[in-house]
Amino acid sequence: MKTISSLAILFLFLISPLIAQDTDEKKNFEPRAPQRFESTHAGTFGGQKITYKAIVSENFLKNSGGEVTAALWSTAYVKEGANNSNRPVLFVFNGGPGSASIWLHVGFFGPKVVKVDSEGKIDDGTAPYQFVQNNQALLDLTDLVFVDPIGTGFSQVLGKGENKDYWGLTEDANSIAQFMKLWVTENGRWQAPKFIAGESYGTTRAAKVAEVLEGGGNPMALNGIVLISQALDYAGSSSWADNLTSFFTYLPSQAATAWYHGKAGKGETLADFAQEARDFAYGEYLEALFQGEKQSQAQKEAIATKLAYFTGLDKAYILRSKNQILMGRFKKELLREEGKAIGTLDGRFLAKETDLVAESPVLGDASSYMTESAYTGVFNNYLYTDLKVKMDRAYLGSAEGMGGSWNWKPVPDGAYWEPSYVSTARSLSEVMHRNTALKVMVANGYYDLITPFFDSEYTFARHDFPQDRIQMNYYEAGHMMYNRQEDFDALAKDIRAFLENILK
Repeated sequence: MKTISSLAILFLFLISPLIAQDTDEKKNFEPRAPQRFESTHAGTFGGQKITYKAIVSENFLKNSGGEVTAALWSTAYVKEGANNSNRPVLFVFNGGPGSASIWLHVGFFGPKVVKVDSEGKIDDGTAPYQFVQNNQALLDLTDLVFVDPIGTGFSQVLGKGENKDYWGLTEDANSIAQFMKLWVTENGRWQAPKFIAGESYGTTRAAKVAEVLEGGGNPMALNGIVLISQALDYAGSSSWADNLTSFFTYLPSQAATAWYHGKAGKGETLADFAQEARDFAYGEYLEALFQGEKQSQAQKEAIATKLAYFTGLDKAYILRSKNQILMGRFKKELLREEGKAIGTLDGRFLAKETDLVAESPVLGDASSYMTESAYTGVFNNYLYTDLKVKMDRAYLGSAEGMGGSWNWKPVPDGAYWEPSYVSTARSLSEVMHRNTALKVMVANGYYDLITPFFDSEYTFARHDFPQDRIQMNYYEAGHMMYNRQEDFDALAKDIRAFLENILK
C-alpha cells in the first residue's frame, strides 16, 4: 500500500501541470485562432487515384451572445483539384452518447481501416494490429467529415461553456447542427449535396440533427441519411422487465443468434428462420405478451414450447421467466453449459466466463473487449503519425462522466415532461415529409443484440414514415457489421449505390 501511494503521488505530481493547463484553457479562454493540422495523402478509392487533404481541426461553438463556449474537433478528408463548391460532403459520427467517431472512422469510412477477426473467434490481442488502405472508401464520390461531439476526442467546453450545455439529446443535436453549418459555410458547400451517417446513438442524433438543421432561420436540407444499427425509438431496444415491446422486438435476434451457434433452426437458412421468428412474434407471441396472466397454463406451455424452438433455451427456464427472456439473461443462458457468454454488440462473439452461475455475463461484452484495443491502438498511432497531430492531451474515444450526466429530456428545462422511452423517430418522419427528396438507408445486423433488426422494421413501419424512401439492408454480423469482411464489402457496396442513386 505504501508503494502504491508513493507511485500515485508521483504520478499526480508529473501530470498536474497538464491538468492545470487543461483547466486554465477551459475556464480562462482567451481569443485565439482555431488549431488545425493538415497533411496531404493519396490513394485509390472506387477505382480512382485521388489526392486528398486530411484536416484535423477545431471549430469554436458560440452562445447567443457570441462568446466561445466549446471547441468541437473534426477530421475532414477533402479531395484536391475538385470543384469543391458542389462536391458532396458526408458528415459521420458514432453514438454512445459519449463516443468519439473513432469506430466508423477507422472501422469503415476512413481511407485506412483496422482489421479484426472477421468471424469474431479470435481476440484482437496486442500490438501491432492490422491497419490497411481502404480502397472502398467513398472519397471518389464525396468528402468525409468525422465529427467528435463535445467531451469526446479533443472536443471540450471552453470559457463560460459547461458540459450541461452540450450533454443532452437536444443540446447535442444543436451543437452538431451548428458545427455542420459552420463547416459548410467555411468550405463554401451550401450548394453541395449533404449527407449524414450515424451509428447506434449516432442514429438517434442524426434524426434530431436533421430536425434542428431545418430551423434557426437558416435552414439546411439533407440529401440522404445512412443509419447504421438504428436506435430511433428506444422502446424496441431497451431489454427491461415489463417493457413488453422489447420482448417482441428482440425475439428474432435471439432466434438468429441461436441459429448461428447451432442451438436452433437446424436445417433452415438464416433468412427463413428469421422470417419464421418474425411471423411468430407478430402473431402468437405478441398476443400472449399482452394477455399475460389471462392465459391458461396450457396456453403458456404452448408459447414456451415455441420460444424454446426459436431461442434454443430450456423450456422449463423459459416458463420460470414467464415467457419473457431478457437479453442479458439470454446472452448468459444460451451457452451456459459450455461455460461461455455471447457478445452484446455482436452475438457471434463468445468468451469463457469466470462465474458460471451468474445471471448475466460478468466479464462484459465480448464483442467489445475482443476488438477495442485494436481500434484505439491503430487510431492513436494514425492520428499522431500519419495525420501529424500534436496535442498535449489524450484523444478520448469515450467521454469521461457523460453517461450519468446526459439530459434525455426532449423539452427545455422547466417545461412539463413525464419520463418516457427516448424517441427521435417522429422527428425524422416529419423531416422526411417536409423534405420530400430526403432518402434514408438503414443497415441492420442479424446478430446485433443491442439494437435489434426487427426493431428497425417495427420502428419504420410506424411514425408515418414514407415507405418508398426507406431502404433496409441486412448483414450477417452485429452492431458493427463492418468487422466481418464479407459485410464490410456488402455495406460499402450498398452505401455507394445509395449515394450514387441520389447523386445521379
